[in-house]
Amino acid sequence: VRFAQTTLSSSPRRSESPHRPTTATVNMRVLVALALISGASAFAPSAMPRRSAALKPLRMSDAAATTEAAPVEEEAPPPPPPPPKMSQALPFMECPAALDGTMAGDVGFDPLGFTNWIDVRWLREAEIKHGRICQLAIVGFAGTDLGFRLPGEMHQVSSILAHDVALKYGAMNQLFLWLGLFEIFSMAAIFQMLNEDSGRTPGDFKLDPLGFCKTPELEADYKLKEITHCRLAMFAFSGMVTQAVLTQGPYPYL
Repeated sequence: VRFAQTTLSSSPRRSESPHRPTTATVNMRVLVALALISGASAFAPSAMPRRSAALKPLRMSDAAATTEAAPVEEEAPPPPPPPPKMSQALPFMECPAALDGTMAGDVGFDPLGFTNWIDVRWLREAEIKHGRICQLAIVGFAGTDLGFRLPGEMHQVSSILAHDVALKYGAMNQLFLWLGLFEIFSMAAIFQMLNEDSGRTPGDFKLDPLGFCKTPELEADYKLKEITHCRLAMFAFSGMVTQAVLTQGPYPYL
């Protein structure tokens, strides 16, 4: 053993291998390895970030839940329709739409509904015309039976018999001629009123030689008085003729 120890101690140490890497070489290898690792990590897939709650897709169930959760405002019920306008003359009936009160004497009287299918201006024109004729007829009818007559044998008859006598002597033909010409000219004005919107008031022929209708207030007052007397005259003349035929007596036909 001592020999072995002596031999080992006396034997010279091996010299360092010339191929053992130096410290600089090791450091270079480490740097290259780190560079390779960092380059490979660039091609590795990165971790996907979590989706935020704001980008979460909306499902039908979620929309339905949101709709059910939102308070639904009920629409207010529509207001009730206004009550119908009742006729002033017949309070138990509705007033026709054409009778809006703009014409003189308009109280909404149309129980048969003529204004629903005939122009109210045409009806007012006819009403005023017949009313004016009846006012003149009452004066002539009563005056004849009171003794105010034209000279001549043909005029010395009562009002009831005057019609047949006028036909016999041809006086009715003259009346038909002159009144027919007046109707032709008046129809032109009526046509323009109805179809051309001329602005003419029914029954207005601009006949006011004495200037009674100087102001709008006076004109409205006289129009109301005229239509009132027209209506009264139509009833009065019908009753007067009927009474004269029944009694065959002089005025007042009692």
